[in-house]
Amino acid sequence: MLRQIFVNLPVKDLNASQAFFQALGLSFNPQFTNEKGACLEIAPNIFAMLLVEPFFQGFTQLPIVDAKKSTEVLIALSCDSRAEVAELVTKAVAAGATTPNAPVDHGFMFQHGFADLDGHQWEVFWMDMAQAPAQM
Repeated sequence: MLRQIFVNLPVKDLNASQAFFQALGLSFNPQFTNEKGACLEIAPNIFAMLLVEPFFQGFTQLPIVDAKKSTEVLIALSCDSRAEVAELVTKAVAAGATTPNAPVDHGFMFQHGFADLDGHQWEVFWMDMAQAPAQM
């Protein structure tokens, strides 16, 4: 059984990335944070490792994708309400994010998202599971 998830993301400016996510109300685990990377705490068992590009490159032989030009991954985060979705996107934009897509209301689900300072796309959504269709 899997216990935790660590999403590793390359960043150009670690200090700016940390300030961005702190502006969203998130924090970092100092035990796993140094000048090469920072452990962003998303939920009790969900983390994003923000790694400076040269350090990130040490884990792969493939080139690093420029997330502002190509999609590498879509990170989806659930929220407790529609209001929380809107609030998180508003905070992200105020901290320097862009919104590549307009909000979408499916009735049972509301989604919006932002691209962080390095272009990584974070999809933020609320869903009423009792109203969700059997198949999507």
